Amino acid sequence: MPQIKTGIINVTGYIGAELARLLCQHPQVELVTVTGRSAAGQKLGDVFPNFAGTNYIIKAELDSEIDIAFSAMPHKSNVDVVPSLLKQGIRVVDASADFRLKDAGEYSKWYGFTHPSPDLLREAVFGLPELHQSEIASASLVANPGCYSTGALLALAPIVKEGLIYPDIVVDSKSGVSGAGRTLSLTTHYSEANEDICAYSLEGHRHLPEIEQELKALNPSFSPSITFVPHLVPMTRGILSTCYARLRDDKLLKDAKAEKKLSQIYREFYKHAPFVQITIKPPHTKHVCGTNFCLVYPSVDSKTDRLIVISCLDNLVKGGAGQAVQNMNLMFNLPETTGLEALAIYP
Repeated sequence: MPQIKTGIINVTGYIGAELARLLCQHPQVELVTVTGRSAAGQKLGDVFPNFAGTNYIIKAELDSEIDIAFSAMPHKSNVDVVPSLLKQGIRVVDASADFRLKDAGEYSKWYGFTHPSPDLLREAVFGLPELHQSEIASASLVANPGCYSTGALLALAPIVKEGLIYPDIVVDSKSGVSGAGRTLSLTTHYSEANEDICAYSLEGHRHLPEIEQELKALNPSFSPSITFVPHLVPMTRGILSTCYARLRDDKLLKDAKAEKKLSQIYREFYKHAPFVQITIKPPHTKHVCGTNFCLVYPSVDSKTDRLIVISCLDNLVKGGAGQAVQNMNLMFNLPETTGLEALAIYP
């Protein structure tokens, strides 16, 4: 099979750099061009020392023929770029939120702009392979999910699909500072973030409509009412989400083997998902550092009849660049795991 020629738009952010790291070692990929207007003309290895052994020069624009473009630009920046790429016959995986939501009206509410391409919103496939594998395979435009969305959806999807919980759901998520991006800010300044933990976006986080959209699609009779509270913690990578919901299955609640049966529901749901692992004890963020895995631990609190599900992933890999590569593998009829088989960096 010929190499897939790829390009990265905005390689100078954390997701762009992680994409470059993964694509450089992908056996079926030739990374032919990377862009970053603020660093145009510089060697990639001068911007990111971990690429010192490579010969990539950062360009202002894509300047080579490619089969697929990965766009790692900020939100609102892709709505003008993606349509022109598609017209050239270039397939696109967009790591921003610009094509994730099906309802164009949601963009003015959550992102502060009127979406100019509602037709492309209908065409774009939400790029969570565990839920949309077949659609991704034939897609020209894949909208990579948000990092928080990925963890929450993988934790909740099996039980929502089965209709075993009430709609009132709490998602408590904790993320490392790389999730805020590479742009300097007071919030992620070392002396501000170190030895600290804080909640933010209590008025509503932008990933919330993605979670609601996908849970409704899984079970049209389910109308979720989600309280989602993200937190910033002083670590570089990782998201740990703890999700709570009341169980409505009396048989499951009264069963002495409830947790075992719950685990079986999850294992059956993800039996064809190579990057979701159902664990036998609560996972740690270190268990997924540098990997494309999401670890999921479902449990039952018998005192409150409440489901508690913990999910854990690397926000830059399964929550970003790795998932984008997983989507590309599906789009080009490769095994999902190609180039993504690395185990966690531990400790």
